[in-house]
Amino acid sequence: MNLYLIIFTSDHFQKERTYGIHKTLFEALEKYFTLHLVPYTEVEEIPSNAYKMAFICSGGVEEKVIRNFSLLPYPITLLTDGLNNSLAAALEIAAWIQTKDMRVRIIHGEVEEMVQNVLLHHKAFAAKRAIKQNRIGVVGTPAPWLVASHVDYLLASQRWGVSYVDIPVEKVYKHFEEITDDEIGMDASVFANRALSCQDATPEDLLRAMRFYKALKQVYEEEKLDALTLSCFTIFNDIKTTGCLALSLLNDEGIPAGCEGDLQSIMSMLMVKRLTGECCFMGNPTFIDSHHNEILLSHCTIATRLTKEFVIRNHYESGASIGIQGIMEKGAITLFKCGGECLDEYYLSEGQLVDNATLANACRTQFRLKLDKPVSYFLQNPIGNHHILIPGHHAAAIHEFMQQNRCKLKG
Repeated sequence: MNLYLIIFTSDHFQKERTYGIHKTLFEALEKYFTLHLVPYTEVEEIPSNAYKMAFICSGGVEEKVIRNFSLLPYPITLLTDGLNNSLAAALEIAAWIQTKDMRVRIIHGEVEEMVQNVLLHHKAFAAKRAIKQNRIGVVGTPAPWLVASHVDYLLASQRWGVSYVDIPVEKVYKHFEEITDDEIGMDASVFANRALSCQDATPEDLLRAMRFYKALKQVYEEEKLDALTLSCFTIFNDIKTTGCLALSLLNDEGIPAGCEGDLQSIMSMLMVKRLTGECCFMGNPTFIDSHHNEILLSHCTIATRLTKEFVIRNHYESGASIGIQGIMEKGAITLFKCGGECLDEYYLSEGQLVDNATLANACRTQFRLKLDKPVSYFLQNPIGNHHILIPGHHAAAIHEFMQQNRCKLKG
């Protein structure tokens, strides 16, 4: 990984001297990056898509930075180790930038803390670059009850560089009708044998769901997609199978795939994939327990790779076809949602998965979560219905990513 530091110093720039003064920080950064020290007067020599950051070497550079702040990548980040009055200069510069109603951040502290912050910053930079020109397939139309989950395709493209691609369900149906049970019989058998048990669903249900997965995967490949969301209930009404198994298997393969044509949630899932490399779970907040600061998150599909075991069930709302009941290990989780018409706001909290619930009147996979942030957010200021669960601690990386992209934190 290359890191280009744009050097601002009150003295005439001498690479060896600058390196020697700030050697402790630079050597720590060089454990992770190939470091390039570039004076601000030569910034045009830095590759346009390179990872770069302003480094404040000393005091007395305030006017230099202000005159040349347009050279700095936005949102502006100032790195300083505090030597030679550099922190004082960074504070003055940051205050001036804020008067212009622009975002600025100072990375400063203990050396290891600064390195970790630079690594988070780079992770967000790399994810933003990776998400550009991604294609999100919208198979069918969003569910009519998702009245607050609309996305303006043009604004999303301008902000994130992604394209939402509308795909008629008939394209999937055509493949579905062409696939024979003989072609998918072995796959269905393997999936069934992996399950802890099979309840409520028939072998015929499983075969139809596996045929649908194969058809959806073919469309994903033909359209050169990076993620997809599915109009599940339209499909069930038309061809009498659910998308629960298909979405589970696609997510198992590392393909972000979401339910109900939810445009915001699938973008959230794609963000998580590009930023953390992790698979995630899209669910409904089903019950809120304000006294214990807990929520129940549920849905009828989950990537089996997230589970320690899973049960093949029928779909909760329809009482037919295939649903997946996943059981996850208890432990740390992160809950996330990117929302808004142009995907410019987000919710984020870490917490604990404290139990796998088995309520009869809820979607098949059910997780009881104790959150670090007040659950009153869901009752007072929610970003829609669906939220995204990621096993583990990812709040710092996600927050850095969303802040770099000028998004507003809610809750």
